[in-house]
Amino acid sequence: MHNTTVVAIESQARKLTPLARLELVDAILSSLDEPNQELDRLWSQEAEERLAAYRRGEMKAIPLDEVLAKYNKP
Repeated sequence: MHNTTVVAIESQARKLTPLARLELVDAILSSLDEPNQELDRLWSQEAEERLAAYRRGEMKAIPLDEVLAKYNKP
């Protein structure tokens, strides 16, 4: 990061509690999230195709506890 303003903001953000930092990140990401109907349509189509493949037995589901365990390793 070369922008001194960004560096200063980051320094201040690191002093926040984890929850406050999470709220800040969410606010920043939300400010970047502009509605995109074409992208929404494509994701919807992808989800429908994946669900249909699962129902046809072409795709296997992974239990939630297995997925979470992958990310909760110490």
